[in-house]
Amino acid sequence: MAAKSFDLIVIGAGPGGYVAAIRGAQLGMKVAIVERENLGGICLNWGCIPTKAMLRSSEVFHLMHRAKEFGLKAEGIDYDLDAVVKRSRRVAGQLSGGIGHLMKKNKITVVMGEATMRAKGKVSVKTDKGTEELTAKNIVLATGARARELPGLEADGKLVWTYRHALEPVHMPKKLLVIGSGAIGIEFASFYNTLGADTTVVEVMDRVLPVEDAEISAFAKKAFEKQGMKIMQKAMVKKLDRAKDKVTAHIEVGGKVETHEFDTVISAVGIVGNVENLGLEELGVKIDRTHVVTDECCRTGVEGLYAIGDIAGAPWLAHKASHEGVMVADLIAGKHAHPVKPESIAGCTYCHPQVASVGYTEAKAKELGFDIKVGRFPFIGNGKAIALGEESGMIKTIFDAKTGELLGAHMVGAEVTELIQGYVVGRQLETTEEDLMNTVFPHPTLSEMMHESVLDAYDRVIHM
Repeated sequence: MAAKSFDLIVIGAGPGGYVAAIRGAQLGMKVAIVERENLGGICLNWGCIPTKAMLRSSEVFHLMHRAKEFGLKAEGIDYDLDAVVKRSRRVAGQLSGGIGHLMKKNKITVVMGEATMRAKGKVSVKTDKGTEELTAKNIVLATGARARELPGLEADGKLVWTYRHALEPVHMPKKLLVIGSGAIGIEFASFYNTLGADTTVVEVMDRVLPVEDAEISAFAKKAFEKQGMKIMQKAMVKKLDRAKDKVTAHIEVGGKVETHEFDTVISAVGIVGNVENLGLEELGVKIDRTHVVTDECCRTGVEGLYAIGDIAGAPWLAHKASHEGVMVADLIAGKHAHPVKPESIAGCTYCHPQVASVGYTEAKAKELGFDIKVGRFPFIGNGKAIALGEESGMIKTIFDAKTGELLGAHMVGAEVTELIQGYVVGRQLETTEEDLMNTVFPHPTLSEMMHESVLDAYDRVIHM
């Protein structure tokens, strides 16, 4: 069978791949996209979107319990876990179907199957109906990543779960152990804890949410503990003994090994890139710890071959992948490319309370030698936060004392994942403290705290 020829082939239809394909089509290229499982990738089907749908259910459940505070009555409050899961799957399905529509609209050829690169510019796809051969001068790798499994802590889907099992639970955990307190671990801990699971989180680093600013981590930890979570820091799960309906975890903490019993364990100890069986080594692609090595423009060093998103390394965020997808398509079309600066990408965690950040932490800014000014503002000083019944939280901003550059912003509290974008835009426009101080923020809004935090860094705070 003759090979089908394209200008661009994208391998993987997650938020990096499908966006690269659409941008390529917009620029007049003939594009094919290869996907072995679901359009939309992990993010839409088994990650960002369904977890947010589930977390929304737990948030509403939590608010129902607070009805009395708002002058409302709600009795016999309960949940139906199957219905919660069903809603999250429906949301994911709706969005995945939407990607199919976008592919059609942009005249992108979708090939469902497993891709291998036989040679430079040649892709072989194993489909239900046999093998399809595709050729293109430019190929974008967007194959994403999967959950890391540590020896002895492997998932079995019954007692020990990955994020995927946690999205379609076979039972409601009564006593839950979450290994790892990054975004994935802490979001599931938050969801199941809110629904009543007795939840313990084990983190090997010295604090929960270890990539966040230390002050924000400490604030979040207090909030989690107040909700009944047990947090074990500088701790490591050495092994799991599995019985019929329980798991005994051997946890090393402070040089001693303790044993604790659980009925469910969620392992969230990071991810590994999907680099296998693609033919990368034969093409001379460099791979470092399961991630493809690229330059700042996502070039692999093999002519016409690019890698974007999770497969190309940290930060492992959907929005980073999408931006890289657009950048690579622009680059292929001969347009000016805008490389992604990792410190300009916001991180958002949808636990309760939410956490969001962009730029350098206070410790990192100091380590880089900046003379800094730091501002803080608490939710308790904000009218809208009090009206919402969300008085717990804080916003922290870090500036370069010499130039007024906004070096970093860190938040914990209600809706901060929406607020962070104000600072992201500010950093992109190279705003200074003066610009932010002279901006009129609407009242009453949570965003006023962003203004106050900036003012505080320069000893001009009004409402504190």
